[in-house]
Amino acid sequence: MDTGSLMEQILSKENLNAAYLQVVRNKGAAGVDGMTVEELGPYLSENGENIREQLRTRKYKPQPVRRVEIPKPDGGIRNLGVPTVADRFVQQAVAQELTPIFEEQFHDHSYGFRPNRCAQQAVLKALEIMNDGHSWIVDIDLAKFFDTVDHDKLMTIIGRTIKDGDVISVVRKFLASGVMIDDEYEDTIVGTPQGGNISPLLANIMLNELDKELEARGLDFVRYADDLIIMVGSRQAAERVMKSVTRFIENKLGLKVNGEKSKVDQPKGIKYLGYGFYYDTFAKGYKARPHTKAVEKFKEQMKELTCRSWGVSNTYKVKKLNQLIRGWINYFKIGSMKRLCRKLDKHIRFRMRMCIWKHWKTPKNREKNLIKLRLPRCGAHGISYAKGYARVSRSWNLHIGISKERLAKFGLVSMEDYYAERRVTC
Repeated sequence: MDTGSLMEQILSKENLNAAYLQVVRNKGAAGVDGMTVEELGPYLSENGENIREQLRTRKYKPQPVRRVEIPKPDGGIRNLGVPTVADRFVQQAVAQELTPIFEEQFHDHSYGFRPNRCAQQAVLKALEIMNDGHSWIVDIDLAKFFDTVDHDKLMTIIGRTIKDGDVISVVRKFLASGVMIDDEYEDTIVGTPQGGNISPLLANIMLNELDKELEARGLDFVRYADDLIIMVGSRQAAERVMKSVTRFIENKLGLKVNGEKSKVDQPKGIKYLGYGFYYDTFAKGYKARPHTKAVEKFKEQMKELTCRSWGVSNTYKVKKLNQLIRGWINYFKIGSMKRLCRKLDKHIRFRMRMCIWKHWKTPKNREKNLIKLRLPRCGAHGISYAKGYARVSRSWNLHIGISKERLAKFGLVSMEDYYAERRVTC
């Protein structure tokens, strides 16, 4: 494919319109200039032609990204870079034209940030390889990947395919646009800001070099962005691969491997994309399920949404719970978790009964509502004056009054039922 005049394709009306619509759909926060997504349309109407001319003449200068620090579950910090809305628009326009060109080069076992690919496909491919006799895993963790990408190495790789100097120029400018941290400017000598529209593509372009090396060595692997696992047949082979691949990543690509988090283990000892793995003796093969840490995180989120002191209506709590449940199951639906869903359902209903019990406030009102729910008057009276939210919510009388069926009529989604429904279609 001729890439010598790629900038004109990037600046075509159709591509720019598609880029604008995508940025609007993505929404997102403002950058260092404070411009919101809603203000982008009027801004482009006034300045669009000037931006196109600047890109043609290599005079376009991206603004620094705004640094945002996101806490990691393990206690670390993930640095995000939020470009201005106008820069996101230009990045999106460039990415839309570069993506189909590089998609032809990307490895089939790379799943992250690619069209029509997802994390579940990566997990299923990993299971396929594990069950083909590759039951030792080389789990390689790249330390702060987005912060350590070498600009020169990356631009050299891009330059092998893209021959339009105008495009090369603007991509490098985005890499070197700098970052604003607490109103202070800081150069970005290395790294590609995690949060920009073009960053996922640039990450895949860089890591595709690793994919090609692994393929050349005849290794079976799965990669989702910078989450990489390599599967081999023995511990000895796994330890050998860990050492040699680490050398390649650090010496050839200029990236860093986190030695503390990288490890050699069997499937049951790893966590990949939120999934854990176990051996099913009946099916005689490995299967996936939500990892313990993913389950604990779900429980924490569920607990926040069913907090008795949260001053919102129970209807709103159920709405937010349903969003959490659907999103969680849609992600983990390829895993085996029927029993887990049943167990979580019971806990969610217990938490909702406590919320409803508190909402009824007084013993008199509680008794009245329980009688409305057709609980015998003597039973309703006795429990209405009982102490302790947890104790009452576990009682048989409240289970009868606020039953599973009544909570379903109230709108609460059953995890077990929703999983069964989604499991069929996945």
